[in-house]
Amino acid sequence: MPVTTGSGCYRGTVVNAVGILENAPTGIEDVPDASAAWYLDIVRFAATTPEWFQSFAGLFTEGAIVLLLGFMLLGWWRARRLPARSMAFALLAPVGMVAAYLLSEVIKVLYQVERPCRTLGDVVTIAECPPPGDWSFPSNHSVIAGAAALGILMAWRLLGTVAVVVALAAAASRVFVGAHYPHDAIVGIVLGALVAAVVVLLLVRPVTKLVGRIREHDKLGALLATDAVRYPVREQGGDPFPPQEQVFTPRR
Repeated sequence: MPVTTGSGCYRGTVVNAVGILENAPTGIEDVPDASAAWYLDIVRFAATTPEWFQSFAGLFTEGAIVLLLGFMLLGWWRARRLPARSMAFALLAPVGMVAAYLLSEVIKVLYQVERPCRTLGDVVTIAECPPPGDWSFPSNHSVIAGAAALGILMAWRLLGTVAVVVALAAAASRVFVGAHYPHDAIVGIVLGALVAAVVVLLLVRPVTKLVGRIREHDKLGALLATDAVRYPVREQGGDPFPPQEQVFTPRR
């Protein structure tokens, strides 16, 4: 949050921040000039927004990930009454998200791009500037959001549409609060979605078979299916254990 020194000083802080940003350097290594300039414009605008909105942005940029995780949980619960393939998609959503996050961490170490809040000097940001070694490119939040949204979309189209909106807003918020350059967020959300799509499409068939087997287990099956799915005859009031002669045909 912007720091004030007394009554009426918030406006002065914003004016000073704008003046600093206008003179901020460009030509940063591994950072496109357009992205740096775009970042400055966004942070300049963010500094002029009401304090309550800045507070909301600071909460949302972290809370959006929690919201997406909640969507995944809803997707799993819904898939318990659906075919095994639907449950496989629901289970693979977090797997794709984790895979995307790990790849993002590898890229961060390879590129080691400093955060804009340190590179550009005395920039006033909503979010606290991360410590040295917490690299900027790509944005982990955006990677996670993009992967989560794509995974949810593949498992549940209706909720996935909402998740995509949340993910886009989460990626944009990373720039708004001053934590990332725009290209960090853009690359992050695209990377996350691509990794999630590859992971889900590669694993959905074997995971579907695995789900079918686990659903047959007495105790573990309840985690992946409702009783109506596991015992359809029983739920309809029929005999779940038909006579032997109805199951086996005598050999001739």
